[in-house]
Amino acid sequence: MFSENDKSVESGRAFYTDIDASVILSDFVRSQVDRKCLVLCIGTDRYIGDCLGPVTGTLLVKHGLKLPVLGTLENPVHAVNLRKYLSHIHQEYPSHSIIAVDACLGEEEFVGSIQAKKGCIYPGKGVGKILPPVGDVSVIGVVDCSEKDEFLNMHNVRLNLVMKMGEVICESIIKALK
Repeated sequence: MFSENDKSVESGRAFYTDIDASVILSDFVRSQVDRKCLVLCIGTDRYIGDCLGPVTGTLLVKHGLKLPVLGTLENPVHAVNLRKYLSHIHQEYPSHSIIAVDACLGEEEFVGSIQAKKGCIYPGKGVGKILPPVGDVSVIGVVDCSEKDEFLNMHNVRLNLVMKMGEVICESIIKALK
């Protein structure tokens, strides 16, 4: 979950509509990645609110990012297979740092914001799942409000919002890793 209390000096934050959003986010990601890395995009294509990761992964692959990208619309990384992918990463890419991308819930005024931060994310936390923490650098996008009575309102998230946020995250990662 994402809130105003998440203010860390070790992060970059912007709304997807900000003209300099990709610059702010890419500058932060670039400052955190100093060795080989891969991008792990978490989520499922079965719920629009949870497909930010797979959408971003698909965009990164289509733009020809020359790094390993795990988690696309075709092959999503989600709650059911996350542990299997983490095992694969530790075997195949033991010295790579991980840039983790995921959707999250947050306060209403932060819907549409994207935060890049140092450290891991906790996939599924906003919907009550307990999964392993993931990432050396995290990029999270607030796709819906956590203040609603029903946390499964991620069904009502607009695909347009997710696509535009995914485009900004994709552009940010590509700029950061050039």
